[in-house]
Amino acid sequence: MSNPSRVEVKFDSNGLVPCVVQDADSGEVLTLAYMNEESLGLTEQTGEVTFFSRSRQSLWKKGETSGNILKLRQLRVDCDGDALVALVEPAGPACHTGERSCFYRELDTGEAPEPVNEEALAVLGRTLTARAAERPEGSYTIELLENPELACEKVTEEAEEVTRAVREESDERVANEAADVLYHLTVLLKSRDIGLESVMEVLNGRRS
Repeated sequence: MSNPSRVEVKFDSNGLVPCVVQDADSGEVLTLAYMNEESLGLTEQTGEVTFFSRSRQSLWKKGETSGNILKLRQLRVDCDGDALVALVEPAGPACHTGERSCFYRELDTGEAPEPVNEEALAVLGRTLTARAAERPEGSYTIELLENPELACEKVTEEAEEVTRAVREESDERVANEAADVLYHLTVLLKSRDIGLESVMEVLNGRRS
């Protein structure tokens, strides 16, 4: 039975609609590809993103050969109905080059872009995961991960410092102390294998 409130997707003259793929947890844009009516239907039915390849003129399930599937969390449509956003959980790099995102170069320089503010926590989370896997000698992060009690003490200490900064110091000092809190809290969560996305889910659930 069709949903009477479903938004109509407006495909172009070639039967295609652009789809921006975004990490559902971090908000980072991963890739841009196209869907036709069949690939959109398969994406909704299977929960794994399928595109239509314009070069091969065939369906293309992302990750079918590499294993780097895009698990669908949510599909959004724009105000005109002629563009989609797929919020996904990526199983690996989204780009065929092995990069996490297809948008890994700045236009002017061709170099890797600096993270923007909205990406900071996601980048921090991935950095902590890398540190935990590589365990570099002398790493402060590893010291905290191996000693959760120390991490607890640091969160308490930094929380006291940020509240003192709010009362007595400059805005710059407040921002610096708040960053220390976020770093140590993220490490503490990592020591329990709790990702930032779990915290965000709780926050979203409290909006009502």
